[in-house]
Amino acid sequence: MDYQTTIKKEIKKTGKGLHTGKTVTATIKPNDACNGIIFKRIDLDQPVTIPASVDYVCDTSRSTTLGKGVVKIATVEHLLSALKGMKVDNAIIEVEGGEIPILDGSAKIWADEIKKAGIVELPKERTYTFIPENIGYNNTEEGVEMIVVPSNDFKVTVVIDYKTQVLGEQIAQYTEHSDYAAEIAPCRTFVFIDELEFLLANNLIKGGDMDNALVFVNKQLSTEQLQHLAELFNKDINKIQVKQGILNNVKKHFDNEPARHKLLDFLGDVSLIGHNLKGHFMIKCPGHTSNVAFAKAIKKHLEKLAKTPKQYDLNKEPVYDILGIKKLLPHRYPFLLIDKIIEIGDDYVVGVKNVTTNEPFFQGHFPNQPVMPGVLQIEAMAQVGGVLVLKGVPDPENYSTFFLTIDNVKFRKLVVPGDTLVLELKLTEPMRRGIIKMQGKAYVGQTLVCEALLMAQVSKRQ
Repeated sequence: MDYQTTIKKEIKKTGKGLHTGKTVTATIKPNDACNGIIFKRIDLDQPVTIPASVDYVCDTSRSTTLGKGVVKIATVEHLLSALKGMKVDNAIIEVEGGEIPILDGSAKIWADEIKKAGIVELPKERTYTFIPENIGYNNTEEGVEMIVVPSNDFKVTVVIDYKTQVLGEQIAQYTEHSDYAAEIAPCRTFVFIDELEFLLANNLIKGGDMDNALVFVNKQLSTEQLQHLAELFNKDINKIQVKQGILNNVKKHFDNEPARHKLLDFLGDVSLIGHNLKGHFMIKCPGHTSNVAFAKAIKKHLEKLAKTPKQYDLNKEPVYDILGIKKLLPHRYPFLLIDKIIEIGDDYVVGVKNVTTNEPFFQGHFPNQPVMPGVLQIEAMAQVGGVLVLKGVPDPENYSTFFLTIDNVKFRKLVVPGDTLVLELKLTEPMRRGIIKMQGKAYVGQTLVCEALLMAQVSKRQ
């Protein structure tokens, strides 16, 4: 079983804010299932809660900032990345000072603290959203190219190329099976030397120093420039050195640490969509502004698809007619509730139920105003899902499929004689140990009449 999680014990860290330079504190606390990640400013007269959602992003200037009205919480991406990478679904993050501590410029401390605190499963299953089709975003001026394509796994490939000798083209990859704490979390933020003046002039990175960032030197520095850097970082000029293109001889954790850090940032930003996504993200030259724009595009696309039922040709040759269905399912009259299967794939199936006035249940279920019982709509969904599962079994006549749970059931419109139910079932995750989880939707024409999350167990008959 794949259950939602939260942390076992509270985590509290205090440090400098990257942009304000002030001392700030973030405290991570356990949260109940299905609540997600929630930020809470507790240093105000009236605490303000801000969900970790792309809808609340108000600034992406060198970091990701969430806001509600005038209340803001800056630099959330590293902590969100750690929660995503460590597979923590639910948490409350109490913030004092309006910014998350930058710490060492990576997510390592957060990942280590989460591991130390422990992760506990909650009595609610984790659900997944599969990317159904290619979704892209481009910003040609910035050289940004982003696309996510359908996949049964979550995977991210990042390419960076800033056209400088000091930092050439780099590639980094991550999958849901990667060791986030070891491979991604330690990778620190980075900046080019000629960006520092601009950032400081715009009131940014007041808390930045040589201990929480890699500073790449992409030009020759004069004595005056070195002196200026010494003043900026409150260092002795004799202690400021450049070796192999990095200020102050800071050693990289990995040859491609900058690309890995961009991936780290992307994981945090994309988590703001609010779904456990399954898809392969291929990203070139990402940044917080493009990450958030892409996340918003994905969320909007998914919401649009969810509201737009697919058009089906009900007259085409079925994949399974009633005789084929009977070979897979043990159900018989009056409880065989589907007539044909018109589409089927590795993780989805579409079936049809013609609702006629001769259905036996109409004799007693509102006989003067016949309405198909909702429980039978759910049963019809389950039978369609059973076809998806049993089609791959060499001896389906020896197996049965039984409900374990039914969640988030909604009946949106009455189903009456003369209606044709189109039943869509899609796996929300791969089947494990005979357990299947499916999202079911039933349509009459273009109208969604019923939906539910189903979990069932496939077992051999005794």
